Amino acid sequence: MTSVLQPVLLPMNRPTPRPYRGGSAIEGFRRQAPSGDEWAPEDFLASTVTTFGSTEEGLTVVDGRFLRDLIEADPVGYLGEEHVARFGADPQLLCKLLHTGERLFVHAHPDALFARRELGAPTGKTEAWVILAADETAGSSAWLGFTEDVPEEQLTRWFDTQDSAAMLAAMNEVELHPGDTLFVPAGVPHAIGEGVLLLELQEPADLSVILEYAPFERLRREDGLLGLDPATALRCVDRRAFGPARLADAVGALSGRSRATLFPEDAQSYFRAEALALRHGVEEHLSARFCVLVVTAGAGSLAWRDDRLALEAGDVVLVPHGAGEVRLSGDMRVTRCMPPSAA
Repeated sequence: MTSVLQPVLLPMNRPTPRPYRGGSAIEGFRRQAPSGDEWAPEDFLASTVTTFGSTEEGLTVVDGRFLRDLIEADPVGYLGEEHVARFGADPQLLCKLLHTGERLFVHAHPDALFARRELGAPTGKTEAWVILAADETAGSSAWLGFTEDVPEEQLTRWFDTQDSAAMLAAMNEVELHPGDTLFVPAGVPHAIGEGVLLLELQEPADLSVILEYAPFERLRREDGLLGLDPATALRCVDRRAFGPARLADAVGALSGRSRATLFPEDAQSYFRAEALALRHGVEEHLSARFCVLVVTAGAGSLAWRDDRLALEAGDVVLVPHGAGEVRLSGDMRVTRCMPPSAA
């Protein structure tokens, strides 16, 4: 039997410093005063994950305690019996808000096999994005995968010479617009242009191999190698062509439906997400499930049992499984972020 737990409104949780500039659009979206910290470009949402090399940075705090510890103390209450039976006391999900104050460097994330073998880590980092805002004047594009197969020696040469222009020219450039979605499998090299605000779902790890460090003020060669030698670290990069078929499957857009599944089928074994478009007079019922709700536009409310929480754009709510069925109403858009299915 699950514990009686309540949904909770989450404050910002911005690890700092990170190795690239950004974050001001997160403050605007979350309705917070400018902090002046340009090295806090991410907001970790309902996080049980630390930044790489840290013991506490990145962890979400709820009522004075780390969410990680609360879940470990009551895994069934937070995550549900089926999830715990398959995954244990691990949500298997990290969500972020991310804002690029400068172009984000070309990088890739290890898959689970590489992470376990080379890093002793339990998971890799497949991720997906929902674009919330894109500054067209700043160059609102993403670069995703190589257009052709890249030989190992070519990738090594690019890394050794820090040939940023060649790396970007070899990748698929994708124009970004609000409402676009992108699925980024582990290993696939990618970069994001300046002025983009996005919601990211990912496997719960902070692991990146950074291919491009020279143009960035706070990056050194060794910073993006995860403590590995370059030859080993670069083996995590998917050098295969990310051709038109794969690109078409990875890139999508929000539909106009009141409730729509986000991201392609291949993403569902890593995380799940729904886009909910609420209208006045219609109540959306959500079954009991651990999830993170991000209000991306409008205003409304979240109700459970005999309680109710007012919501508006920029709010982020952690909903434990033990809260039972919840109900959304109002005139707003909400993204529901969920772990992979335990079935």
